[in-house]
Amino acid sequence: MKVRFAPSPTGYLHVGNARIALANALFAKHAGAKFLLRLDDTDIERSRPEYEEAIRQDLAWLGIGWDETFRQADRTAAYEAAADRLRAAGRLYPCFESEEELNAKREQRRKRGLAPVYDRAMLKLTAEQRAQAEAGGKRPYWRFRMTDAEIRWKDLVLGERVVKLPTVSDPVLIRADGTPLYTFTSVVDDIFAGVSHIIRGEDHVTNTGVQIDIFRALGADTAKMRFAHLPLLVDQDGGKLSKRLEGLSLRSLRQDGLEPSAITSYLARLGSSQSPELLPLEKLAEGYELGKISRSAARFDMTQLLRLNRQALHAAPFEAVRDRLPAGATEAFWLAVRGNLDLLTEARHWWDVVGGDIVPPVQDGEGPFLATALQHLPPAPWDGQTWGAWTRAVKDATGRSGRPLFQPLRLALTGETHGPELALLLPLIGAERAAARLK
Repeated sequence: MKVRFAPSPTGYLHVGNARIALANALFAKHAGAKFLLRLDDTDIERSRPEYEEAIRQDLAWLGIGWDETFRQADRTAAYEAAADRLRAAGRLYPCFESEEELNAKREQRRKRGLAPVYDRAMLKLTAEQRAQAEAGGKRPYWRFRMTDAEIRWKDLVLGERVVKLPTVSDPVLIRADGTPLYTFTSVVDDIFAGVSHIIRGEDHVTNTGVQIDIFRALGADTAKMRFAHLPLLVDQDGGKLSKRLEGLSLRSLRQDGLEPSAITSYLARLGSSQSPELLPLEKLAEGYELGKISRSAARFDMTQLLRLNRQALHAAPFEAVRDRLPAGATEAFWLAVRGNLDLLTEARHWWDVVGGDIVPPVQDGEGPFLATALQHLPPAPWDGQTWGAWTRAVKDATGRSGRPLFQPLRLALTGETHGPELALLLPLIGAERAAARLK
């Protein structure tokens, strides 16, 4: 068995892409299948080497590896050979209509109450008419002559699916400039690579029906192939998440401080009856089944992702984050603050709290209390017992306890009303800095 993830290097991967990549990776791990990374870079104008490199980096960051990889740009000869086979079989025919002419045809069909599908007028083109068109400077683009069949398959996620080909226009497989389109190249490459399971988004359902017809025209045995289409993601209000995906690129999530284990743990069970649980990829793969994914749209909830991210950070050892913490941050600092972080980037604020020059807010009426606290500040060196000893002394001197005792001290020392345990922070802040803030 073999699966493939086939992104186009025309931008950065977002959570929607990552969900498809992860579905393929977990299926492969669970079933012992091979994983192919294919770069669909036939869009020469928009494809960029930096995006290709970013795709590889982002997948590696998520922990997703691959057994094979290739770029479509390196396989033009294979597409030309396949196109010649379809031409010889009478399944690929030249067309010369402009986009304006096609739009006019579609509009006419709509007015007559007909589906706006291509009318196959160019099938009647004679050799003489084609020669005249080319002599006039026109270059043909090529459409695939589909059968009039109903394409059926049992989808591994959506169940029984059917695409009625007569309701779909014959697809353009090759542009006038000779470059092949995804609908065609993907089929040629899936046959070449021996892909057995095609797992992708629900927006490809109709495309799958069309491509099955192309598979068969090229001699592939589609009875041995399996297809799975994951429902698309929506936001918390049920709207299309695609409008917000730029802000949900893996690159931006990484910069914001999201952990890869939180993202994979969330996306692996998104849209299923299983609750998200922070697990390594191997454990996620053990129980992964495409049949457990709901046929309904999956609701992407950032609060759930952040909950898993908190769990990941709270359990992360210092060595796992050392190179992403502020310069000079120690293990003692990390152990003190990790339990209060939603995002790793928040560690920067607490590093400024323990070692920077913060300005605590003015606390009206608390001057005498803070002066007393300063008088009872223990001498250095400080350790994990210093906070308890100090607050007991301040309590005895002022008669305060509970919130009236602790809150003014926390505000004065950190500038925040909530945060990590002060028993751990106080030794990091140090006697000199603590005294200056109390003053």
